[in-house]
Amino acid sequence: MSPLQKIRSAVGREQVTLRVNGAVHRVAVKPYDVLLDILREQLNLTGTRRGCDMGTCGCCAVIMDGRPVLSCLTLALEADGTGIRTIEDVATGDGLHPVQEEFVRTGASQCGFCTPGFIISAVSLLEANPDPTDEEILQAISGNICRCTGYLSIVEAIRRASEALRVRAAEGASR
Repeated sequence: MSPLQKIRSAVGREQVTLRVNGAVHRVAVKPYDVLLDILREQLNLTGTRRGCDMGTCGCCAVIMDGRPVLSCLTLALEADGTGIRTIEDVATGDGLHPVQEEFVRTGASQCGFCTPGFIISAVSLLEANPDPTDEEILQAISGNICRCTGYLSIVEAIRRASEALRVRAAEGASR
């Protein structure tokens, strides 16, 4: 056994249970593993992006127990027993989520690298507040950085998605 292998084997692993996108996963994690690495490397959910690794860009955003969190700053041990939604869970069997549809329609994503984090932040906002003001939208995405677009198209996409979701809810209620 090499010295590096000895060091790695000396660090204990702990079993955690993660409910990710509706599926339960038992995974072995080290005390210092962050949720982002577990999602990408052990669960092969690569839609959640690694950006800055410092919690400043928002690319790694996921929804944990109903609120957006930065998976690059969340220890996997902290996520034990929680419900986690990643970008892979946003679209439904019926197609894209209205936020995704409006990002396409408005050109809110350019290179697309930051888009999953923005969409997660927007979905979380609209689930908590179906009719946000532009100021509330800006607050909700304030932890997300995009180097390609101006934020106007992103805010417009979220505003339009909000309207689309309210129309869907009204149609569903009238049936």
